[in-house]
Amino acid sequence: MSKYEGRWTTVTVEMEAGIAWVILNRPEKRNAMSPTLNREMVDLLETLEQDPAAGVLVLTGAGESWSAGMDLKEYFREVDAGPEILQEKIRREASQWQWKLLRMCAKPTIAMVNGWCFGGGFTPLVACDLAICADEATFGLSEINWGIPPGNLVSKAMAHTVGHRQSLYYIMTGKTFDGRKAAEMGQVNQSVPLAELRETTVELALNLLEKNPAVLRAAKHGFKRCRELTWEQNEDYLYAKLDQSRLLDTTGGREQGMKQFLDDKSIKPGLEAYKH
Repeated sequence: MSKYEGRWTTVTVEMEAGIAWVILNRPEKRNAMSPTLNREMVDLLETLEQDPAAGVLVLTGAGESWSAGMDLKEYFREVDAGPEILQEKIRREASQWQWKLLRMCAKPTIAMVNGWCFGGGFTPLVACDLAICADEATFGLSEINWGIPPGNLVSKAMAHTVGHRQSLYYIMTGKTFDGRKAAEMGQVNQSVPLAELRETTVELALNLLEKNPAVLRAAKHGFKRCRELTWEQNEDYLYAKLDQSRLLDTTGGREQGMKQFLDDKSIKPGLEAYKH
């Protein structure tokens, strides 16, 4: 039994050998994101960041879908009919987990796209550090087909991973594409047959678990901030991240790594991680 069993109603967590499997659990709604799901994901991510048993987070969906995006009825129609202050709160919670918390999570994050990924589902997909999908997965920005432009941070998310022409093509036509096309465009790192998806994801997660967590965190945060800064700002920021990682890494990883390579000659850093 997971120690988190029953804590949330729309998401579940399964812990396995350092991997926290975060599962959007509304299969009857294709895991569409409701205000309740968004609120629970904020709590879940803040909780797992503090859990030493969760070394890597894998975000996936129950059933045949990853996420069909925002729940049209619960997120749009019902929220639009409510008071303005409630609308703002609900939208803030959606952005908080889908972008802010997930994108800068202290732990490595992997999106494992097992099926349908539509609309608002692109935001948490891009917010994850890495992504693997099934060849059979179906992606689409269908907002244009029911009369609105992509909302929230979807367009920003697309601009981060896919080129100008490809992004606008799918945003403006509403056409779908499969997992192989997603990998070809850079929307995901890799596409594999559905039968191999979990095994491939576990292999990647175990690779990340071999790395020094403090340095891994500094490396991913440094890269993500780099895209928003000038060259001069980047130089100062990355030197600061280097100093920070040495301060936060209580294991002395830098010294251990150099000793194992230079003195002990027990590792080949181009091929493997140092032993920590």
